[in-house]
Amino acid sequence: MRVLVTGVKGQLGHDVMDELAAKGIEGIGVDVEEMDITDADACQRVIKEAKPDAVIHCAAYTAVDAAEDNVELCRKVNADGTRNIAKVCKELDIKMMYISTDYVFNGQGERPWKPDDHREPLNVYGLTKYEGEIAVEQNVEKFFTVRIAWVFGINGKNFIKTMLRLGKERGAVSVVDDQIGSPTYTYDLAKLLVEMIQTDRYGRYHATNEGLCSWYEFACEIFKQAGMDVKVSPVDSSSFPAKAKRPSNSRMSKEKLTENGFDRLPSWQDALGRYLKELKKEGQEI
Repeated sequence: MRVLVTGVKGQLGHDVMDELAAKGIEGIGVDVEEMDITDADACQRVIKEAKPDAVIHCAAYTAVDAAEDNVELCRKVNADGTRNIAKVCKELDIKMMYISTDYVFNGQGERPWKPDDHREPLNVYGLTKYEGEIAVEQNVEKFFTVRIAWVFGINGKNFIKTMLRLGKERGAVSVVDDQIGSPTYTYDLAKLLVEMIQTDRYGRYHATNEGLCSWYEFACEIFKQAGMDVKVSPVDSSSFPAKAKRPSNSRMSKEKLTENGFDRLPSWQDALGRYLKELKKEGQEI
């Protein structure tokens, strides 16, 4: 099997390529230099030359606040770019996996979101990812849409790295406690995605590590596991005014994974522990 992966310089794309290699599957990795997804001709040329059996589309515009001021660029990448890839997958009759987000929902209530729930994005980033979902659904028959949240991996910036840095610099941090969700370790997620792409169990899925927490609880656990004495103060979202509105409810139901015979990801606390060990091994400061 040959799998083309977009966004290989990002946290997830990097880990998906590693997992494909570990499973003896040929991975063809591209980023903007090899294939600018906003260029329809480039998508046609690169994907057709690669002759993949599937595409795992990890590339995205993910600067949530900046998106509010850069609507056209965000849409060009997340919606139009995804459509460009989807059209080639349709033409070649190959599988496409689209990585989406909990931000396609309105973030209200306390019930975990189900994969087929009504989509009502709160911000530009969420809206363009939703438009990307529609582009996939309208063009590709063999598609997986996998929604993830609160992502962390070795390759790139994330909440854990930010907390470790701020904790070291300041010895105290304030973190919001009114947004609830589940962190997602790209190493664990990549294993699931590679398993999924080898099947024909298509459709929309949610995939995060097991267990729920607030960002405040996440931060407390980070410092606890890192053995750092940092004072963490819980605050509500209004203390951190941001351009883009964030969902307060990012709980996502993963029942569909179980129903379709896929293993759920380990607990987020377990994932965090393994991630901190990886950071040490990579020589990144904790």
